[in-house]
Amino acid sequence: MNKGELVDQIAERAGLKKADATAALDATIEAIKDALSGGDKVSLVGFCTLSTSYRAARTGVNPSTGKKVPISDKVNVKFKAGKILAESVNTDKLKKQLKPATK
Repeated sequence: MNKGELVDQIAERAGLKKADATAALDATIEAIKDALSGGDKVSLVGFCTLSTSYRAARTGVNPSTGKKVPISDKVNVKFKAGKILAESVNTDKLKKQLKPATK
């Protein structure tokens, strides 16, 4: 599902015009970005928790050449699925679709 398809689903389920659904989704994304940029954690009970963590600078190795490469420090966004989301995707139907074929 891409952003356009998500907007369509929001508009249909909430009884909104597409423009209103787009504005609501954009506002939600901006609010989440602002909270995470400010160091806050975003908790949507049952769905997910989003937080940030600092990763220090380090030296990596290019697997092709073996040459050492500096990797700068950065802040990562962590996603933790909530119980309701995890249970809803942990169905037998989805397990069968995603299970690797055995020989």
